Amino acid sequence: MTVDQSPSHNLVLGTFRCLIADLVQQYGGGHPGGAMGMAAMGIALWKYSMRYSPNNPDFFNRDRIVLSNGHTCLFQYVFLHLTGYKHMTMEQLKTYHSTRVDSFCPGHPEIEHPGIELTTGPLGQGIANCVGLAIASKNLASLYNRPDIAVVDNTIYCIVGDACLQEGVALEAISLAGHLGLDNLVVLYDNNEITFDGSVDLTNTEDVNKKMEASNWAVLEVEDGSDNVDGIVDAISKARDIKKPVFINIHTVIGIGALNEGQSSAHGAALGVDNVAQLKRKWGMDPEKHFNVPDQVYQFFAECPARGEQYEAEWNATVAKYTEKYPDAAAEFKRRVAGKLPLDWKSYIPKEYPAEPTPTRKSSGLVMSPLAKAVDTFFNGSADLSPSTFVGWSGKAEFQNPAVQPKAGDKGSYSGRYLHYGIREHGMAAIAAGISAYNKGTYIPVISTFLMFYLYAAPAVRMAALQELQMVCVATHDSIGTGEDGPTHQPIALPAFFRALPNTLFVRPADSEETAGAWEAAVNFTHGPSVISLSRQSLPQLKGLTDRAKVSLGAYVVKPVSQPDLQLFASGSEVHLALEAAEKLETAGIKTRVVSFPSTNLFEKQSSEYKAQILLRGKIPSVIVETYAVNGWERYATAGYSMKTFGKSLPGKDVLEYFGFSANEVATKVEKYYRSVTKESMWTFQDLN
Repeated sequence: MTVDQSPSHNLVLGTFRCLIADLVQQYGGGHPGGAMGMAAMGIALWKYSMRYSPNNPDFFNRDRIVLSNGHTCLFQYVFLHLTGYKHMTMEQLKTYHSTRVDSFCPGHPEIEHPGIELTTGPLGQGIANCVGLAIASKNLASLYNRPDIAVVDNTIYCIVGDACLQEGVALEAISLAGHLGLDNLVVLYDNNEITFDGSVDLTNTEDVNKKMEASNWAVLEVEDGSDNVDGIVDAISKARDIKKPVFINIHTVIGIGALNEGQSSAHGAALGVDNVAQLKRKWGMDPEKHFNVPDQVYQFFAECPARGEQYEAEWNATVAKYTEKYPDAAAEFKRRVAGKLPLDWKSYIPKEYPAEPTPTRKSSGLVMSPLAKAVDTFFNGSADLSPSTFVGWSGKAEFQNPAVQPKAGDKGSYSGRYLHYGIREHGMAAIAAGISAYNKGTYIPVISTFLMFYLYAAPAVRMAALQELQMVCVATHDSIGTGEDGPTHQPIALPAFFRALPNTLFVRPADSEETAGAWEAAVNFTHGPSVISLSRQSLPQLKGLTDRAKVSLGAYVVKPVSQPDLQLFASGSEVHLALEAAEKLETAGIKTRVVSFPSTNLFEKQSSEYKAQILLRGKIPSVIVETYAVNGWERYATAGYSMKTFGKSLPGKDVLEYFGFSANEVATKVEKYYRSVTKESMWTFQDLN
């Protein structure tokens, strides 16, 4: 687009900065400085460079923009207001940092509000999410575009600050994006050389440009980036013709025009009444007028809604032409745009499984592989553990930069749906969240690593839960039964975290049948991440006892007993152990019921009547048998046979024996508890191991 050469830019820049200062000063808190310095970037993007539609923020082929430095959120809110997003009125802008619970202007951008693609705040997450958005766009374009018609051709824009570029998750994602050659990703770096503590050289003196070039990014530079709208527009225009991701290093001044410009004090505090007044005088505005936006500024952006409608109309016409010429591909594309799974997706999950003992990680592969092979909504990958996590399938196509093929391993292209994330667990989860966020239901990302290493990925899984973004986290090697890898690889406390995390489904199946139920539950759980916890060691198939349909209940009886004296709860690899212990308790005259408890999250969704039938609370003692910390089970059981320490490096069978997870040991300690417990003491939870 032709850049407006009139004095309008100066008027918009000045108005924008004074409005930011007023909004922060009103409540005496917030982040004014970064947003003020970034004003020229906003003009370049929203006026000249991006394709978007204010009247339809969810227009499918829109360019996406994510503010990774989310504390500068007023930057985005004000540009949404100026460009005509109906919800973002001046009154709404004034709710920033207010007590208004209906505010569209929270302290960091939140995904549920129009015009906001992703929730950002924890630094580095936004740019990692953008790599996922770019992957999703590349994959869709490769699958559905034809040489004569492109139905997906958008650009992913991300704004980062100095802090984002110091976070590990950002560096993981930057490295992978460079390797993949994602030329639809443009990152604008607000290089103001200031962090909260002071100047960035307190902690960082590296050459950022060289680091990005070494990561296979193209680097462009814009001096005087606080005012140089033309230079930023020109850099973005050049970026579109570069066949790799582009990093635009834009030199800005934090808090430009304020008395404390260029200082860390402009980062996260109101400027002060006198400082705001002099800022307005500097920009030729009346210090006594607050939240003042001249009509000329609104007029400058007045064309944006109509222009957005034109983009939509052109795209709709393109899809209509595509539908006429490629009807089969168009039907699939429209299903993906609508975020729908094929109606018969469950039919691809096998009904029968081998009878011999099987690790549930392999059971998961038996369930998932035919499903992912048949249904293109699934986009799978692993953090360098493909042979261990079984999330691939025969004949799978790899998502890979077609211009850079690996020396060892399968070749690939952008049309593939299997991604090697490398040893980047945190980045993997954040990138998968971006893939999920591209358009709800268009993708179900499946990621995988050992359960222990979801501790590395946990911050991004939490952010996915916060945003209700669906992904399936395959978590193998899920207990001390992992064995010789030792306590570094043996999770003890992590399940308690995921069970407690809102909008998260943690499922731990006992055998292949329950694993099928776990996958069905995960696919149906559309408003957050699912973690499927799977064993490394082989587990017996509990045929006739387990039931995939009952996994959705969260807990169900696998060994019924008439008028039981006691019951054992167990999940995953401990269910068969509880069944064996129950048989030994029966020989001691203690009638013992066994409940498989694959998911406390699903159990909590059941009726009070069903819960009472399962828990028998206050009627008989209930003991949870699980190789994890017992935290959380106090609300269901009266006692726990669990772990209080880290694990140990021994073969799997031996480490279980070492910590007392044998049928004899469990039965002995549970019997002792049963003989001593009273109706009154049942209400005091006891640790038995």
